[in-house]
Amino acid sequence: MSLNDPEPGDAAHGDRGRNDARRVGRSVHGAGGDRRGGDGRRGGGRGDRSMVPRADFQSYYGRPIVRPPVWTHDIAIYLFTGGLAAGSALLAAGGQVTGDIALRRAGRAAAMGALGASTFFLIKDLGRPERFHHMLRVAKPTSPMSMGTWLLSAFGGAASVAAAAEFAPLLPSRGVFRLLPPLGAAAGYGAAALAPGLATYTAVLFADTAVPSWNAVYPDLPFMFAGSALASGAGVGLIAAPGRPARRMAVAGAAIELAAGHRVETRYGLLSEPYHAGRPGKLLRAARALTIAGAVGAVVGRRSRTISALAGLSLLAGSALTRFGVFEAGVESAKDPRYTVVPQRERLNARRGAAPGPAPSPRTRKS
Repeated sequence: MSLNDPEPGDAAHGDRGRNDARRVGRSVHGAGGDRRGGDGRRGGGRGDRSMVPRADFQSYYGRPIVRPPVWTHDIAIYLFTGGLAAGSALLAAGGQVTGDIALRRAGRAAAMGALGASTFFLIKDLGRPERFHHMLRVAKPTSPMSMGTWLLSAFGGAASVAAAAEFAPLLPSRGVFRLLPPLGAAAGYGAAALAPGLATYTAVLFADTAVPSWNAVYPDLPFMFAGSALASGAGVGLIAAPGRPARRMAVAGAAIELAAGHRVETRYGLLSEPYHAGRPGKLLRAARALTIAGAVGAVVGRRSRTISALAGLSLLAGSALTRFGVFEAGVESAKDPRYTVVPQRERLNARRGAAPGPAPSPRTRKS
């Protein structure tokens, strides 16, 4: 028997296969096994069903279209400690203006501690300490990372001098040491001037990436981070030296953070979904509840040191959860191709609908 001869039973198998195909055709296309409907028109029968599967947003080999950030939760901690340093510097400046020595000292100490933690987590994420130094070789105004590095360095110098000035009473009041109090006052105001940039540059850095839910919310994310920084600084004040500046700062910071957070969670359609779904949504809901409780406690607990301290702890916890929630929402949006494909299609369809159609060609009349 040659290789081209049919095997015994091949004809029978072929007949059976053709009969099965006819039966499948009749079951799919309706009576008669034709592609036309039961009434003879194509697609007109009631037994028809679509053979095209519903579109599913998948990528090659199930991999994300946008590469998720490689950052770890060290960056989320860095976001919180950087905002805390900025808010504490503003709190210390408020103590300078009002003459509240306890508030000024608490703010300067908290700013210095938070700054040290921020530097540690940033260098840990970079991998090697010399990379931070290498970033200072260039100042690039169009790079949020470059500007953030210079902001952090300048803020660190001012905050360090302001914190060192608090030791002036313990040092001899002659020679160079006499210059510490005026230098500390100037450095305190300098740190406060740099604080808004330090509090918000990370939001600009996030929005400058291709991560869908970070990039889309660029108009509101800096305000959300600024309010969170103010609330955390006010939390330090409510714990260490509760007074009118800290309470006003708490209410203002909570109001800004809640208003901007509401816009982030509701204004951007599908790209707002990661901010109120899954684990990021739980974190941000808890942050919102803690921030509201802290602001209410700051107002109600004017005569109670315990309530003020609890309100301060609540504001600090709410600020930390806000940063973790925003961080994880962006990571989740990068993992799902839907958050990349659907907004692009919507923008493309909107541009097609808004584009004017081609002008009709003029018709020539026959004479």
